[in-house]
Amino acid sequence: MGILQDLLKDIPVPKMAKVKVKFDNTKIEDLEPALLAKLQQEHIKSTVKPGMEIAVAVGSRGLDRLVELTAVTVKFLKDLGAKPFIVPSMGSHGGATAEGQREVLAHLGVTEESAGCEIRSSMEVVKLGELPNGLPVYVDKYASEADGIIVINRVKPHTAFRGPVESGIMKMISIGLGKQRGAEACHQLGFKYMAENVPAMAKMIMEKKPLLFGVATIENAFDKIAGVDVLSPAEIIEKEADLQTKAKELLPKLYFEQLEVLVIDQIGKNISGDGMDPNITGRYPTPYAHGGPDVNKMVVLGLTPQTEGNANGVGTADFTTKRLVDRMDLEVTYANGLTSTVVAPTKIATTLPNDREAIQAAVKTSNILDFNKVKMVRIKNTLELSEIEVSEALVEYVKQHPHMELISDLYDLPFDENGNLY
Repeated sequence: MGILQDLLKDIPVPKMAKVKVKFDNTKIEDLEPALLAKLQQEHIKSTVKPGMEIAVAVGSRGLDRLVELTAVTVKFLKDLGAKPFIVPSMGSHGGATAEGQREVLAHLGVTEESAGCEIRSSMEVVKLGELPNGLPVYVDKYASEADGIIVINRVKPHTAFRGPVESGIMKMISIGLGKQRGAEACHQLGFKYMAENVPAMAKMIMEKKPLLFGVATIENAFDKIAGVDVLSPAEIIEKEADLQTKAKELLPKLYFEQLEVLVIDQIGKNISGDGMDPNITGRYPTPYAHGGPDVNKMVVLGLTPQTEGNANGVGTADFTTKRLVDRMDLEVTYANGLTSTVVAPTKIATTLPNDREAIQAAVKTSNILDFNKVKMVRIKNTLELSEIEVSEALVEYVKQHPHMELISDLYDLPFDENGNLY
């Protein structure tokens, strides 16, 4: 028996029970009429003139019904006699190449056929100016030459900084439309100043280029559109913060203030840019964001197939497994940190041979006297939170909670002969 096995052999893994978690499921069923009603407001419609070449900025995030949002917006512009075209707006995603960004859109279902217009993809940018702090402001070359610009994005809390606006329309204008140069410039000074830099860069672009409007959605806890709005530049400045507040209220969450151990079955870029959403776990990659439960020790067990080896986020956990590390693509993972300048999440957490020992290590180091009373929660990933598992010590709390319901008796976690969960 090795040293680690000897240290862990008597550490108990708690019995667990299944729990159903309830979230608000309100969503827009019929999207086209809801979006058209907003597009046809006079102060929006009047910005579009026949013959105008209009760049429609579409990003790399998997927004709910992105294909439909894009197609309805494009058709609205064409019906008014404009000539819309799509510009991929995703900072450095898609390998920071024009073809790669076109492929990212296609992967999300947005093609020239589905949208009903041309896609013009280029990494070329035009420098518009500099902020007072010297930060350069860039905009996509095709968008800069257009008669008008429109952005489509979802509004939600960011994972690495806090401010009146975080992820949404202004970030899409400043970082998305700025391509790799803009993303790099905005990240250059770090997330500490992001809350100031994102709106400042967006405002400069809106002052110097004809931004017509932004199409903004907010999503419910099940990633379905719960609200859609169309905002003029003045309204973006005025109203985006309110949309963010609403989006934050709709986020799924773990209804626990303090946990000794959080076990996450899988992380990946398709789950969150951070592998797992810090707004859910309460563990952030920078000191400039906060919220969520206070978790003493966190374990991540595996990677999603879709993340293709990108294990960004593993360093935010305390423990991981050999099977996760074996599947890591170090080059892709480290490139993530080099672009965002946040490298703690790309470090490799303390690695144990299997799932059981990783969980036992977390229990052993969770700073409690009686390991049998460990408050532990296990989730599949940070997107799927409608059903979770809780340890025996949390059962009474769950029974009293209005948003949670116990749906099984207590049972032992099923480990195979290799000590991995199945």
